[in-house]
Amino acid sequence: MSTAATVLTIALCGLSVMVAGCRSAAEPNRSAPVVSAAHVERASRVVALALAQVGAPYRWGGADPRGFDCSGLVMYVYRRAGVSLPHGAAKQYRLGTPVSRKELAPGDIVFFDRLNHSGIYIGDGRFVHASKTGDGVKISRLDEAWFERRWVGARRLPIADGQSRSDA
Repeated sequence: MSTAATVLTIALCGLSVMVAGCRSAAEPNRSAPVVSAAHVERASRVVALALAQVGAPYRWGGADPRGFDCSGLVMYVYRRAGVSLPHGAAKQYRLGTPVSRKELAPGDIVFFDRLNHSGIYIGDGRFVHASKTGDGVKISRLDEAWFERRWVGARRLPIADGQSRSDA
């Protein structure tokens, strides 16, 4: 992993812990589970794995570094983090716990365009996704007009405790 990706991962972990620590005990979070320190650590692995794919080409139906489509990228990254997911944004949307936009944490899966597009939230309003032919895997912002208008929702998945897999 590059130094920049390592620094970003560490910064995202710190930000997530600060956000979780700022919650008021008087206002419990009912829309999404509280993000534990252990989950933040495991989610940082997901973020690092997603960031490592930035620049990979887009390939419809692709689910490996030779080429990804959006749900193939999500499936690949989570598989490397120890979680098996189906290929297809609509199938992935059925899994995990719903998360509101304001409760997003790094590692959450974000969905758009009537479940025709997905990506992995990395924090600070940004997510990694396999966009389209010619763009490949890139980082975009949730507040970009296209994504803002086509927002569907997000899911938080439990992430395995083991080290990320080197196969696949």
